[in-house]
Amino acid sequence: MSSITYVLTTNGVLFLLAVIFWKFPPKKINGLYGYRTHKAMLNEKIWNFANTTFNKTFLMYSGFSFLGGLLLASFSFKELTWEPMVLVMLSILVSIIKTERALSDNFTEQGKSK
Repeated sequence: MSSITYVLTTNGVLFLLAVIFWKFPPKKINGLYGYRTHKAMLNEKIWNFANTTFNKTFLMYSGFSFLGGLLLASFSFKELTWEPMVLVMLSILVSIIKTERALSDNFTEQGKSK
């Protein structure tokens, strides 16, 4: 598989998922679709805040991941193996950490606004 194809099927699919989450956020608390952590599912206000925050950061960092993967594939002299997947994992991890930090900064453990 070529490096460009690899980046398109990993980082590109991640970016596509981020666009879908951003364009079609979940309407109500559910167990299948959206940013689902215990704290995010405490009430509707936290649910909406968590999904808005996660979708924005996920879109941004998956875009960086996609562009970074394309740059790696364009300028690499060897076949890419694990590098695009590291970018995928970092973008997901950073999005989750930023969302959880925003939840902790804005809401108490009981689900009330600070």
